[in-house]
Amino acid sequence: MSLTLPKPIAEYIAANANLDLEGMMKHFTDDAVFIDNGKRYEGLAEIRKLLRDEAIAVKAIFEPDTVREEEGNVVLEGPAHGDFPGSPLRFTYRFMLANDAIKVLETTI
Repeated sequence: MSLTLPKPIAEYIAANANLDLEGMMKHFTDDAVFIDNGKRYEGLAEIRKLLRDEAIAVKAIFEPDTVREEEGNVVLEGPAHGDFPGSPLRFTYRFMLANDAIKVLETTI
């Protein structure tokens, strides 16, 4: 399914599909926050480590199949598959954008 997404989100998802850490990172603001199942990571260094250790290392690829807007945020849902227990798991990704970049990304199972 092809979803119409804002450019930074579309490019983040495309980079994830290629397990391209640098491609994923370039879409975050310098002071971005990533909330992964309730655990908060602040700033680019923490986000880079999280993505390297928890996404790239286990080849986790998120394939959104639904999109909606909630309270000004873009919300995607879909499966993520990779080399991790329970794969595939269904995730919700909630993006808050600022200045055409990802300011906050919250993921939940």
